[in-house]
Amino acid sequence: MRIGLLSQWFDPEPGPAALPGMLARALADRGHDVQVLTGFPNYPTGRLAPGYRLARRLDEADGRTRVRRVALYPSHDRSAARRVANYGSFAVSALVSGTPALRGLDALWVGNSPISVALPMWFARYVHRVPVLLHVLDLWPDSVVASGFLGTGRVSRAVERGMAAWCGGMYRSATRVAHVSPGAADLLAGRGVPRHKLVHIPVWADETLGVRAGDLRAELGLRADQVVLVYAGALGEAQGLDSLIDACARVGDPRLVCLIAGSGTTEERLRRRAGAVGATNVRFLGQLPRDRMPALMATGDVHYVSLRPGGMSAYTMPSKVQATLAAGRALLVAAEGDAAAVARDSGAGITARPGDAGSIADALREVCDLGREKLELLGRAGRAHYDRVFSVAAGADRVERTLREMVENPGFRASRRRPRAGG
Repeated sequence: MRIGLLSQWFDPEPGPAALPGMLARALADRGHDVQVLTGFPNYPTGRLAPGYRLARRLDEADGRTRVRRVALYPSHDRSAARRVANYGSFAVSALVSGTPALRGLDALWVGNSPISVALPMWFARYVHRVPVLLHVLDLWPDSVVASGFLGTGRVSRAVERGMAAWCGGMYRSATRVAHVSPGAADLLAGRGVPRHKLVHIPVWADETLGVRAGDLRAELGLRADQVVLVYAGALGEAQGLDSLIDACARVGDPRLVCLIAGSGTTEERLRRRAGAVGATNVRFLGQLPRDRMPALMATGDVHYVSLRPGGMSAYTMPSKVQATLAAGRALLVAAEGDAAAVARDSGAGITARPGDAGSIADALREVCDLGREKLELLGRAGRAHYDRVFSVAAGADRVERTLREMVENPGFRASRRRPRAGG
């Protein structure tokens, strides 16, 4: 098949922005011709990646994969105006300079975040008559509201309603709508997406984090018998990390060390809280460079995943769940719904009630009782589960199968006008 990928984010951008590139390579390795439409790389710094200069468009090729990059306003900070400029400029530029590359496709995979990708998506769907698989990687407007980015007030509520209506238009135009966590199916169905259009396609992880070149134990002065819990990620209200600090203060086992890496709006409060409650077993590492993340992943005997109860937590799948499983490390999940289910089903995890310091402290004591060798066995079980359910290979299989079903549906093919290839 000739498959298109539409995503504002793509290689060489790191972290979650690297996931579309993994899919592109996996599909190309299966013999498909892959055409990518994306922007100039600028995530997460808001500056163009080395080796790139902004232009109206740039075409690249790598074997069976072709990449068309289109101009955008580089930015990735907390400014709402600059973020809108970043999203909007890509959408308009992709519509004007990118959609010719999408002519003649058999099917198009679209990463839905940000939702401004709807402009080139709708053009490809209705003008080029290309069937679309819309992969809901982030639930909008829910994720934006939860982040606090919209603020509060009448204008914010109006924007939220507008985004919800926009997303409804995206769902209606897509041939199939993929969701990354099981719980999101009911939510999307409640928003009017027909059940027959929904397909569960879990998202994969950056599997290079599973390559253990070494750890940070010696550098951090950790003893061989110490059990290390790692939290790496945003330090914000949604993570509810206050209860982790309180739980650590309640655990008297001298083997326990909690490493917190990252930054965010609650960082200073968490540091003060650790001092106030006497959580001397908690160390704050700050924001670590990306190239040190594999070593940090290897340092943790168990990795902590936390979400405040309520809101989106029941159907949110934090990316660190897949990343931890891919790295073959154990999980401690203090969250509701799908994330906790993965911890149980994979055999890699221990669960605790979110926001409940007593329950989390009990889980930490269980971690210490298991010790490093048994936690290693949990991690191996998690890696096996990742390979079956979450891996790039498993995800590409599901995407490929769904795209093929879309193309081979007789009713759809009969009504579809195939334009000449080109672009």
